[in-house]
Amino acid sequence: MDIGFASATRLAAMIRRREIGCLELLDHFIARVAALDGPINAVVVRDFDRARDRARRMDSAADRRGPLFGVPMTAKESFDVAGLPSTHGHLAAKGHRAKISGLAIRRLEAGGAIVFGKTNVPVDLADWQSYNPVYGTTCNPWNLDHTPGGSSGGSAAALAAGLTALEIGSDIGGSIRVPAHYCGVFGHKPTWTLCPNHGDPETRPMAPTDLAVSGPLARSAGDLALALDLMAGPNPDETALTYNLPPPRAASLKTLRVAVWSHQPGQATDAETVAAIEAMADHLERLDATVSRTARPAFDPLEAFHLYLQALDSAWSARMTDEILTAKRARLKTLDPADTSADAVMARVTDMPHRDWLILNERRIRSRRLWSVFFREWDVLLTPAINTAALPHMQEGATMAGGTRRRHIQSGQPWERRLTVDGREIAYNDMLFWPGLTAGCHLPATVVPIALNRAGLPIGVQVSGPIYGDRTTIAAASLFEQAGYGFRPPPVWTGA
Repeated sequence: MDIGFASATRLAAMIRRREIGCLELLDHFIARVAALDGPINAVVVRDFDRARDRARRMDSAADRRGPLFGVPMTAKESFDVAGLPSTHGHLAAKGHRAKISGLAIRRLEAGGAIVFGKTNVPVDLADWQSYNPVYGTTCNPWNLDHTPGGSSGGSAAALAAGLTALEIGSDIGGSIRVPAHYCGVFGHKPTWTLCPNHGDPETRPMAPTDLAVSGPLARSAGDLALALDLMAGPNPDETALTYNLPPPRAASLKTLRVAVWSHQPGQATDAETVAAIEAMADHLERLDATVSRTARPAFDPLEAFHLYLQALDSAWSARMTDEILTAKRARLKTLDPADTSADAVMARVTDMPHRDWLILNERRIRSRRLWSVFFREWDVLLTPAINTAALPHMQEGATMAGGTRRRHIQSGQPWERRLTVDGREIAYNDMLFWPGLTAGCHLPATVVPIALNRAGLPIGVQVSGPIYGDRTTIAAASLFEQAGYGFRPPPVWTGA
């Protein structure tokens, strides 16, 4: 395998053994970005000179104990890196430069990582595509006509194309998990608040946003575990306490208890995605894992989904502009009372009184307790990451290499889009079911690549676990990797 596709863990070991230099490795990735990123458009902020200066200093260092010592990495554009822009896709913020790096970046750099660029996002990190008026459109390395996902779409695309060794993203509605699934890489959505990311106080909120997390994306489960160890833990400025995550529950597939939830009546899921997860369940059974296709937590899945949607819209409300709120209020007046789409459920909590939110949160915590009961019997739950493999670009006037081309046009906001899944037309945001099923209760989830569909696009599985069971879901991902499920490079990018 080309060194550009090696794991971050392996690259760090090579540097420690002095088989390759920090600057030599960094220049390898910079050369790949220069040669390959044009049509993908993943690494949209480039900080090559400062990264090279740091690599030179590290090449002279005697102490190489950092677990990521000398490993080049990129970060999602929304993460603050001192001296670089954090626009969230807004033209008005193009001139912004962060004064300090976010806590997650500081922790990874303290572990030896060299951040040499930032990767593309949708506007306000609020789409399963990654395009904006500042940086244009990012494409999926498996098929440039398709999106890499969002909002950490540039992160997953850069990893899949071998443009970086490691990435970090954020997730509130699948923004780590969906791009990992779409691009065939690993991704981990941590337990809520496990990995804080306080950044530039002039541009970022200091209070944690409900449901929102920061977490790693990588080409191996081992890299996820390594990055999570560096990122996890409370802000030391606020507490002297540390997190002591429980160890993985199972050390082998023979001792792993796996529940499988491949489809749900009323929620359209692509047949190839369902079949891939069912085939994986069959394989795990043959490897002597304990598998159930009927085990479920003791609540109504539709009610749990709606609780998540209401919590999600409430969490988003603080960053909504007055114009968006005005548009939502106007839409609410024309809403059909019989409409139970995801967008309708979210619209109805616009301007929710605080007392109503407290009642909603009480119902949600009760659901979380039921998840805890479920995970006493089962170690992990396998579900789709989202309803389909990577979607074609849906925005109007997608800016690609060589100019602007129109493709599969659906202009307007995500709540105005429709798509067909397994022969059924659904609203775009109805795809929040699988990302929200466990995320609404703050549970961790790891995405593992497991198959390609007939069109040659990756299919991933979401591996969810109990709250603070992050080591268990990542360990299960590692066991699945050993069983043959894992990253493979998109064929078109392996020869460069």
